[in-house]
Amino acid sequence: QVQLEESGGGLVQAGGSLRLSCAASGRTFSSYVMGWFRQAPGKEREFVAAISRNGGNTRYLGSVKGRFIISRDNAKSTIYLQMNSLKPEDTAVYYCALDSGALVVSMTSYAYDYWGQGTQVTVSS
Repeated sequence: QVQLEESGGGLVQAGGSLRLSCAASGRTFSSYVMGWFRQAPGKEREFVAAISRNGGNTRYLGSVKGRFIISRDNAKSTIYLQMNSLKPEDTAVYYCALDSGALVVSMTSYAYDYWGQGTQVTVSS
């Protein structure tokens, strides 16, 4: 029993920044790998970033590495995605996800079994 809720999306100009948040409830948050995915219209959902239980291991989509930072606050049962130097290509609905059985930090959506409803990020040129 896990519920995830994203927030922080919006409209921003290219080069700007946004910080997304995802609050989790229902289970011990620190026990699980968490990730961010995104989906643009007409495209498949793609991996963006993920973070290990203690935050010590992170992975990123190559095109966002160096611009985005994933972090977590286990005391608040929340993960974050700080997005800097945003590009129009970053426009998508962003989803947070939880992997209840992770042995490693996965980059595939199939590894994650709980999902939030998504938050829209739109980057104008």
